[in-house]
Amino acid sequence: MIDWLRGASVKRPIDPEIEIGGERVPIVLKRMRNARRLTLRLAPDGSEVRITLPAWAEGREALAFAHSRHGWLAEQMARLPKRAAPEPGGEVRYRGRALRLAWEARAPRRPVVEGDTLRIGGPQTGLEARLKRWMEGEALRLAESDMRDYCAAAGLDPVPMGLTRAQRRWGSCSDKNRIRINWRLVQAPDFVRRSVVAHEVAHLVHFDHSPAFHALLARIFEGEIADADRWLKDHGRSLYASFG
Repeated sequence: MIDWLRGASVKRPIDPEIEIGGERVPIVLKRMRNARRLTLRLAPDGSEVRITLPAWAEGREALAFAHSRHGWLAEQMARLPKRAAPEPGGEVRYRGRALRLAWEARAPRRPVVEGDTLRIGGPQTGLEARLKRWMEGEALRLAESDMRDYCAAAGLDPVPMGLTRAQRRWGSCSDKNRIRINWRLVQAPDFVRRSVVAHEVAHLVHFDHSPAFHALLARIFEGEIADADRWLKDHGRSLYASFG
C-alpha cells in the first residue's frame, strides 16, 4: 500500500487502466470523505488497482498517481500466487491442510474428507463449482460454530452469520447485529478463521477499536491475535490462488 499527500494538479487526460505484466488492469477510484491522502492498493487477486482519495483530490490526479507507481504495482503483481483451478490429482487447501483431490466420476458428488484426501465424484465438468459450493458450506458451518462459542464467552445471544466474497476485508459486523466472514478463510488454519470471528463478535459490544474492544477480544479469544494477524499478512493473498 502506498500513500500520497496532495501534490501538483494534473491537467491532461489519464488512462483509467494500466498495463502490468502484459495485462490491462482497471484503476478503480473510491472517494472517502474522511481520507487525507491518496492510498494505492492492488486487489488481492490482481484484478484491479484501487485508489482511495479524499474529497479535495481530482480523479485525474489519482490516475496519474497510479501510473507513476507502475514499478511498485508490477512488484506487487509479481508476488501474487498464480491462479490454479482445482483439478484431479492436485491439491485443495482446507483448514490449513493440503488435501489431495481424488475424483472418480461414479463417486458421490458431495466431497468427503478422508485423511489427507478429498474425494469427489460426478462429471468432471463443473468440478470447480461443486468444490466451491462445498467449501462455502463448510466455511459457514465452521464460522457459525465459532460465533456461538464467542457469543457465549461474551455473554451474548447468537447472531445471524453470513459469508462474503470481499477482497479487502476478512470479516464485517453490521449495525443490525449480523456477522459476515470471507468464505476463503476455510482454507486457512482454524485459529486464523476463529480470530476473525472473535474479532467481529467483539464488535457486537464495541463498534470501534478502543481499549475496551481489545480487552474483550483478548478475553474471549483463546489464542494470540498477533499470530493470526501475522498469518493473514504473510499468507492471506494465497487464499485467492484457487477458485474463481
